[in-house]
Amino acid sequence: MRVDLLSREYPPEVYGGAGVHVEYLARELRAICDVRVHAFGAERGEPGVAGYRVPGGLETANAALQVLGVDLEMAAACAGADLVHSHTWYANLAGHVAKLLHGIPHVVTTHSLEPLRPWKAEQLGGGYAISSWAERTAILAADAVVSVSEGMRRDVLACYPEVDPSRVTVLHNGIDTVEYAPDHGTDVLTRFGVDPDRPSVVFVGRITRQKGLPYLLRAARSFDPAVQLVLCAGAPDTPEIAAEVKELVDGLRRERDGVIWIAQMLPRPEVVQLLSHAAVFVCPSIYEPMGIVNLEAMACEAPVVATATGGIPEVVADGETGLLVPVEQLADGTPVDPGRFVADLAERITALIADPSRATTMGLAGRQRTVDHFSWPRIAARTRDLYGSLL
Repeated sequence: MRVDLLSREYPPEVYGGAGVHVEYLARELRAICDVRVHAFGAERGEPGVAGYRVPGGLETANAALQVLGVDLEMAAACAGADLVHSHTWYANLAGHVAKLLHGIPHVVTTHSLEPLRPWKAEQLGGGYAISSWAERTAILAADAVVSVSEGMRRDVLACYPEVDPSRVTVLHNGIDTVEYAPDHGTDVLTRFGVDPDRPSVVFVGRITRQKGLPYLLRAARSFDPAVQLVLCAGAPDTPEIAAEVKELVDGLRRERDGVIWIAQMLPRPEVVQLLSHAAVFVCPSIYEPMGIVNLEAMACEAPVVATATGGIPEVVADGETGLLVPVEQLADGTPVDPGRFVADLAERITALIADPSRATTMGLAGRQRTVDHFSWPRIAARTRDLYGSLL
């Protein structure tokens, strides 16, 4: 069986959870079927992996149109595949066109949903209508839809009620617990000015509305002065969100020390060391279908404080591997009471900082949970079974 995976992201051009998912899924599937990967960007130099740049003539077009141009080239290159499997709206239309062109099944994995991310209109302008159309077209026609959490499955059926529920399968994201494991070294901390003798609250993620970084920065105003805030945060979606975060960071730095902002994308081993030394890892997202970053932190034995939204409660066991922050949300994900959300976020972070023994116990439990429930070989085998059911 030849399976072609279609994705915007693939190493080394990975900036989000979907790219991490495709990287590890491809690695595990190669042991049980013939896998080809088609991804945006430069040629990778890896056997069975092809890169696609924006076609000539579209370099100055709206970003969404550039995506569609790449999608058409990817679809053409899927000739000979038995099945195509697309990830995110960026590649969904490539999968849909490949299905029509080559007469093969199309599997869509939903890592997020455009109707639940209206803030992307800031980033794409009129292209947001195109991204929404591409996603909807692909999902409605797909032979199978994979959701990365039960919460995501509910969202798929709510946003696209025309989809037959029997076609929507939950296959969680996974984690490599060998690669993501506690690193007790301190060389990375020292290089970035993180004091290993002070407790650190750590955030890792892109600067985008859905990741909720501004709420964490507001919560940090009430942290004990001894606590460091370490932000691995870059790739802002828009100048507006970049400016908002910079203003909040600058304001926090005027009030206190120990605010470390690492704006560049770090190599995975460096992120692992930062996570391993986190007194608390925080995921303040207002939209998170699964939240693979929480798995990464848990695998490194970091206790987690995260928003009780989307698929996060399926990853973070409240009171066992971390603490969940309840939130009542508007249709666009914004908290109904932002002040309450910020206060509750700060309260739970502070509670774990003040009780290191409890935090350590939660970190150990989180590591065990990732080992027991989120292994990539298990997820790849279930994915291969889904493919077989469609052929």
